[in-house]
Amino acid sequence: MGPNADPPVVRVMDWGKVKFEREKKKRESRKKAATIDLKEVKYRPTIDPHDYQIKTDRALRFLREGKKVKVTIFFRYRQLRRPELGIAILDKVSDAIEGVGEVETRSGLEGRQMTMVLNPIAQGD
Repeated sequence: MGPNADPPVVRVMDWGKVKFEREKKKRESRKKAATIDLKEVKYRPTIDPHDYQIKTDRALRFLREGKKVKVTIFFRYRQLRRPELGIAILDKVSDAIEGVGEVETRSGLEGRQMTMVLNPIAQGD
């Protein structure tokens, strides 16, 4: 027998079952795919020291959980003339996460905001 047999060999299949099996395989492969969580922490240039500490602690917690963190600084009105305030905050945050995370990317002023993406450092267990 085989593909060249006369008369040709045909398999009768339940199309609904075949379709279900294909979808099941897709779902299983999506479960195994590694997803990267990106958490965002937002600051303002004139942030209070206590608020800064709370947000920085939250970013550290996210990094310890193995998630990436996007640090965003929003500027409003006249604050746009003072981008060095945002740079100072980004520098403070990058110093605070020393040993837990590292800076992946850092951007200058884009529109009304400044961003920095932090990667967690793999902890050797």
